Amino acid sequence: MAPQGKLDLDPALVRRARALAARAAEPVIEMARTHTTVSVERALLRIAGLSGADADGRPWVNHLADAVRAQTGLEHGIALPVWDALLRGPYPDLTELARDAARGRARFRLPEGTDARDARAAARDAARAGIARIDRRRAERDRMLASIGDPPHPWIYLIVATGDIHEDIPQAQAAAREGADVVAVIRSTGQSLLDFVPEGATREGYAGTYATQENFRLMRAALDDVSRELGRYVRLTNYASGLCMPEIAALAGLERLDMMLNDCMYGIIFRDINPRRTFIDQRFSRQVHARAGIVVNTGEDNYLTTADAVEAAHTVIVSQLLNERFGHEAGLTDAQLGLGHAFEIDPAVPGSFRLELAHAQLVRELFPGAPLKYMPPTKHMTGNIFAGYLLDAFFNLAGVMTGQSIILIGMMTEGIHTPWLSDRDLALENVRYVRDACAGLAEDFAPRPGGMIAERARRVLGESVELLERVERDGLLTAIADGTFGVTRRPPDGGKGLDGVVPRAEGYFNPAIEILDTEDPHAAQAADQEVTA
Repeated sequence: MAPQGKLDLDPALVRRARALAARAAEPVIEMARTHTTVSVERALLRIAGLSGADADGRPWVNHLADAVRAQTGLEHGIALPVWDALLRGPYPDLTELARDAARGRARFRLPEGTDARDARAAARDAARAGIARIDRRRAERDRMLASIGDPPHPWIYLIVATGDIHEDIPQAQAAAREGADVVAVIRSTGQSLLDFVPEGATREGYAGTYATQENFRLMRAALDDVSRELGRYVRLTNYASGLCMPEIAALAGLERLDMMLNDCMYGIIFRDINPRRTFIDQRFSRQVHARAGIVVNTGEDNYLTTADAVEAAHTVIVSQLLNERFGHEAGLTDAQLGLGHAFEIDPAVPGSFRLELAHAQLVRELFPGAPLKYMPPTKHMTGNIFAGYLLDAFFNLAGVMTGQSIILIGMMTEGIHTPWLSDRDLALENVRYVRDACAGLAEDFAPRPGGMIAERARRVLGESVELLERVERDGLLTAIADGTFGVTRRPPDGGKGLDGVVPRAEGYFNPAIEILDTEDPHAAQAADQEVTA
């Protein structure tokens, strides 16, 4: 049998791992297909153009969804009651209807017969118009990439997080000029637990800046300006996770973000969000990302901050294989699967760097078409900034040697404080040096057949298959409840947001899901480009 990549992985074992992941994922996919959530329904309203909030900051989509749920329930979807009310009048648009709903004046029903047919057609038109806007934003990205160019891999990924969008913008532009290819505007701490999306440009946030549509718009415009200045496209990422995952995904598509951290397991394990809620929300979110051409970043790197990076290496692989299946089912291509992993092995472990190379190369070979996102050391960073800077250099070296696609730069002051601008400049200098000095090293890196690196990779793959057999047998929700990923136990009916989960009734209707379920996002993109041309 011909060798499989540099690690000579057993192709039959790789196929078995993927088959097990697909079977383990299927019950969760079926759950997502037969349920909705309050955020999925609010996302439809946002796609249809409803935005804004009342004087207290409560979004109109929340007011409207709450009123419909109180009067008709959401098991049939929000579309029929809302567009029926619009057609019956006297409302000129969704905003006026939402204002009356907030005052308790709007009346909703489940229409029948001709009224239902008319409401269904009007809702489809509104959803189609919103998705067409997402298609146009994707076409804009493609035109910019064609005209100003795309940086080569690995892309340098850098976080901006002042809390003030108007301070974030100059910092993001400065970072791009210093070499950053991807700018991540990290969210304000705790936003994932808010069951609403804040409105407008925000200037206050703790350890991050609120994810809002206006903040997305402002930062995307600023990065477009610096992209033209530099002659390379600078990508923007944010977070589509938490209780408003579907809504933030929709806003990201409307404002042309390029990447989104989108992994419900992160919200389940680290934010105690209900597992059922987040898996349902994730499927819709990834359908929107697929349509918008957005790369998703998954959160497997976080498991290694709570679990041992050597003992739990196989849990990362298992989660990546599950994420691959969930992503493909939602319409994402391999080129949109920014699967995550991290350089978190304790540096005191003998042979730690060789172990890391084995893990990183295994991920690279299992997912050759995916833009892998490699995260820097955090758990074992200390107040010794010199040791931290060296550890970051080893991380950068591992990323270059194993052909990682996206490298998040490490900060030598990670274990001390929120990094200063000077810390960021030194971190960028570090990754630039390693990337340039070791350019092409991945071509020459070939682990010795039967050596420690190859054997370690094969062992981790074998352990992954054993775990997948258990997950497939017992169920993914049970595995999460048992603390399989990241140690923390999260039961299926625990956590925040379960009250927002609604089983779909017969006749459930959501025109956005209807379009996303039945249309190939890539065919739609090609058609849009042809019309634009």
